[in-house]
Amino acid sequence: MRLIPHSIALGIAAGLLTTSAYAAPYTLTIFHTNDLHGRTDHYPQLITTLAEARERFGDGLLLDAGDIFSGTLYFTEYQGQDAVEFMNLMGYDAFVPGNHEFDLGDPEEGHQALAAFFTAAEFPIVGANLDFSTSPEFADLLGDSISAEPEHKPKPSHLYDGIVVEQGGERIGIFGLSTQGSETVSSPGNVTIGDYRTAAEAMVAAFEAQGVNKIVALTHLGYDSDPSMGNDLLLAQHVEGVDVIIGGHSHTHLQAPVMLTENDRGEPMAPTVIGQAGEYGQHLGVMQVTFDDNGNVLEANGELLATAEREPDAEAAALLAPYTAKIEEVRDTRVGARVVSALPNPRHGNGDEQSVRADETALGNLIADGQLAAARRVNPETVLAIQNSGGVREPIAQGDVSVGELVAVQPFGNRLALVSVTGAELLETFEIGLANAPDESGGFLQVSNGTELVYDSRQPVGERIVSLKVTQNGTLQPVDPESTYTIATNHFTAAGGDSHTALEAAYEDERSTIVGNTDWEMLRDHMVSVGEVDYQVEGRITDQARQH
Repeated sequence: MRLIPHSIALGIAAGLLTTSAYAAPYTLTIFHTNDLHGRTDHYPQLITTLAEARERFGDGLLLDAGDIFSGTLYFTEYQGQDAVEFMNLMGYDAFVPGNHEFDLGDPEEGHQALAAFFTAAEFPIVGANLDFSTSPEFADLLGDSISAEPEHKPKPSHLYDGIVVEQGGERIGIFGLSTQGSETVSSPGNVTIGDYRTAAEAMVAAFEAQGVNKIVALTHLGYDSDPSMGNDLLLAQHVEGVDVIIGGHSHTHLQAPVMLTENDRGEPMAPTVIGQAGEYGQHLGVMQVTFDDNGNVLEANGELLATAEREPDAEAAALLAPYTAKIEEVRDTRVGARVVSALPNPRHGNGDEQSVRADETALGNLIADGQLAAARRVNPETVLAIQNSGGVREPIAQGDVSVGELVAVQPFGNRLALVSVTGAELLETFEIGLANAPDESGGFLQVSNGTELVYDSRQPVGERIVSLKVTQNGTLQPVDPESTYTIATNHFTAAGGDSHTALEAAYEDERSTIVGNTDWEMLRDHMVSVGEVDYQVEGRITDQARQH
């Protein structure tokens, strides 16, 4: 066990330790970002902020904690190739993939966009609990597990469990951890994600075996996210030897670093310092951590620098201009449909009594109808379409509709899938979607016209459906557990996203086929066919608990 540094610091202050017995402290400076989510237009101001920070704080490591992908038209159009150009310009030292880096995973093609992003990166990628080895698109990018010797310096664009870099004459170990939640909220496919604690313990042991005693975990776990998936607080409390955690995923705004000095049992431990810089490139995180000669943290300071308060870097602004010109052209293109009544996207966190993740919505109805129309062009026997509510991100205002609005509603580029399921599997799928009701869940399912779901959220999980009917031969009929049905959904949900294990079983049994266009394109086509779009909540989904 490493010494608890507070006792060392007190000894120095009291004059009990001499300078001959104790080397001068070493201070590591880290600049960090996380969760940019396609905000490429924020890089010019972020670059100015970084330049000012380097002048003020001196040289330091630059780290990104994941989720560069998904969220804007920039990403939809360029799939990360724009972002990596700015990241190269900034000079990042390491990057850990977040869950959204796997959003474009295709069951047939794999992760072509992510592999292209990695290939273009002039920095290494770290992920100690990520295994890319069975995905052929990454075959040429696999590095050693850890690179500590001078002749094994980390190579740009290569994938490592951890790396060792030299900073200010000291060797710093950096390893990556990504959330296992990607398995249910994204599409990792053949990329497997292991236990974060097991991976962290192995990395600490590997670094210390090579004499590296200053260790940074670059994580996409979340500061205080779902404990069952792990988070930065739990990592700090459970894994001794991690000195610094630079995090992402929860979009947490830690204005100053958080230092933990007790483990999960309330016992003193060598301090671990945690930092996270909010979201969207709105802030650059700065952290300065002082170590003693044994690699123990003595103190930590830092802050978040607001990028909006800085002028855009001129070189970066010029680099951004052609990207933005193309985006604005695409964004402003009218699709040829008009929304008669605004289509809200309510969320409980916004103070709304209803939520897209717990209730039927007009927008959810519209999206599901678009999927059903697209599916029936391929297979007229498709009985219904379902849309995971976590994939519905923004409302649509009244008036003429643009491409930009539709991409904002469905930014993940999911493709349509047809799935053959038994009635029993279909009922199980809806029970999974209703498990959190009346609270929110991204797996709550919006349904297409001709479907009628009645449930009771007061009943035990798994026993909430009162009736589920689908239209066949022009009439509503109860779902027969013994019959087989063709349904439509996006490929993320079809592959088991949002914990839809019944659909995942059908996918693994090769009863799922990807067809058609991406989600927002299906929405566009349906709205154009309707012309004057006037959708309402119409009783497709009813919770009996709310009728009393």
